Amino acid sequence: MMGHVSTTMKYPSFFDEAPRLTLYDPLSAFLGATEDGLVEYSYLDAVKLAGHSCPTVAGAYLMTLRALEYLYQGEIPVRGDIDVGLDQEASNGVAGVVASVASLLTGAAGEGGFKGIAGRFERRDRLAFGMDIDGEIRFRRRDTGSGVVASLNAAAVPPRADARPLLQRVLGGGASPAESQEFRRLWQERVRQFLIGHAGDPDVILLRPTS
Repeated sequence: MMGHVSTTMKYPSFFDEAPRLTLYDPLSAFLGATEDGLVEYSYLDAVKLAGHSCPTVAGAYLMTLRALEYLYQGEIPVRGDIDVGLDQEASNGVAGVVASVASLLTGAAGEGGFKGIAGRFERRDRLAFGMDIDGEIRFRRRDTGSGVVASLNAAAVPPRADARPLLQRVLGGGASPAESQEFRRLWQERVRQFLIGHAGDPDVILLRPTS
């Protein structure tokens, strides 16, 4: 039998500096998974889910955080009590990645989601694609019906000019170790700009109230 090899996950330090989100999850409280049902999420959780860190993952994370801040106005958001709808179909563009991050944080799931316990705590059929909305992703509180549409203005945080040629060299297999390292640094530096420099920037995370 092979023994367990202990490793330490290493990642950019700014992941820990990014805004965090605390929600109340009634299912977690009911089953005793967390004390008082409070669950905290970090950007690292989104990275682990997606398997990578990029502007799309960072944008989905920030759109969800800012939308929930808007909808709950200082109150702790209730995980599992939020409907999520995307403008694109699941197979289009990065819709699947955005949806997976939003689902992680809100608990909203599609038809394969949790069916509930004795009519409570259901999470399925609360995530939809191909919605007719003026924006990228809509969040709606099930208790009040209030909603907000969020969009990411990624062009407001453009990549460095030297990042693209480095990307092409890495993809083509002709990059040196130093060039590969520099590409990774530039890539994550742009992600850092989203999460740290523009986390609360209304020109980057666009919100529009909706019903």
